[in-house]
Amino acid sequence: MTIEYLKKAPLTAESDASDTNKIVQTILDEIEAGGDVKALEYAAKFDKYEGPVLLSQEDIAAASAQVPDRLKRDIDFAHANVKRFAEAQRSTLQDVEVEVVPGLVAGQRTIPVSAAGCYVPGGRYSHIASAIMTVTTAKVAGCDHIVACSPPRPGIGINPAIVYTAHKCGADKILAMGGVQGVAAMTFGLFGLPKANILVGPGNQFVAEAKRILFGRVGIDMIAGPTDSLILADKTADPKVVAADLVGQAEHGYNSPVWLVTDNRPLAEEVMRLVPELIDDLPEVNRDNATAAWRDYAEVILCSNRDEMAATSDSYAPEHLTVQADDLDWWLARLSCYGSLFLGEETTVAFGDKASGTNHVLPTSGAATYTGGLSVHKFMKIVTWQRATREGAKPVAEATARISRLEGMEGHARTADIRLHKYFPEERFDLTAND
Repeated sequence: MTIEYLKKAPLTAESDASDTNKIVQTILDEIEAGGDVKALEYAAKFDKYEGPVLLSQEDIAAASAQVPDRLKRDIDFAHANVKRFAEAQRSTLQDVEVEVVPGLVAGQRTIPVSAAGCYVPGGRYSHIASAIMTVTTAKVAGCDHIVACSPPRPGIGINPAIVYTAHKCGADKILAMGGVQGVAAMTFGLFGLPKANILVGPGNQFVAEAKRILFGRVGIDMIAGPTDSLILADKTADPKVVAADLVGQAEHGYNSPVWLVTDNRPLAEEVMRLVPELIDDLPEVNRDNATAAWRDYAEVILCSNRDEMAATSDSYAPEHLTVQADDLDWWLARLSCYGSLFLGEETTVAFGDKASGTNHVLPTSGAATYTGGLSVHKFMKIVTWQRATREGAKPVAEATARISRLEGMEGHARTADIRLHKYFPEERFDLTAND
């Protein structure tokens, strides 16, 4: 591979790694020991909010009344799309029954987890779309109880649009609590909530670390790092569109990598010229993030052909992957490592982030090499069962006894022996490990 870096990132996600483990572990331990009282103490300290922790129906109605009708229609539109796509995913999960050998039937059942905790960020950006993505998907999966948790603002509470969205999408309870204390409340079943079986949704490094620590006693969607995006573009791409898409993702955070991979030098050079101009035109709060992300984490990579471009993309395994190039079907068939794929100029990552229907909770930091994003599948347990006649059990018992003895597991072997001797008392079996 003969790739050339026209822009090389001086920093990586690992460069920014901070030791939050001890802080988060201490908070989790204290809240687990101290319960509701300790969680409220941390909420007062970090959220600076002392209003109702669990929203009543009256609270929800009051917040929803503050949401403009046009925004409600947009939220409803996005919810319908995400729900429709999640339902299509759900239909791919089927109960299965197969006769493995004559007389022995094995099967699969798909069972939703009982309680889901959905974290919805509400700090610098109020992630309305995260409420849609997490709560809707859990609802379609069939979870019995869904909690939407979002940080309140001092003296105000949760953003009204998040409240409206969480309720619209099917949250059974809405918890006004942020950060580690919110995650802990859902995990430990505080404030009368059921203990969560799974925690999903994006958050800052403290939320991500809390989920990492708690993984095992609860399920999680994934361990998330800074969001990242890669664009594959050839000579047919519009450099203005490419540049705008890079900037749009760079505004997520100061450490959000964006990458351009192309086989066309003039395109790359024009994009590199345009990006700083587009960043300078952003509002200040967005501009600061995008400036740092482009300066410290962005890369522009020149390849010799599309095969080299695809191989480079797969090696990065981006969270978001956009293709603005000729022959989109070739790219769809060739690419294999990404969280979500956006084919052609007519779609963009922001569509998937907000309203098109696919989920925006996606693997970051190269995790797309082994996992996909949030879906109804994350909320489902795929369990197996079996049933046998006595004749059907006979060959399985013989094989089990011999394999178990070869392994040195005599107790296992004897559970097979006892059935053979009970069901077929007149027969003699060679159940030794050797021929």
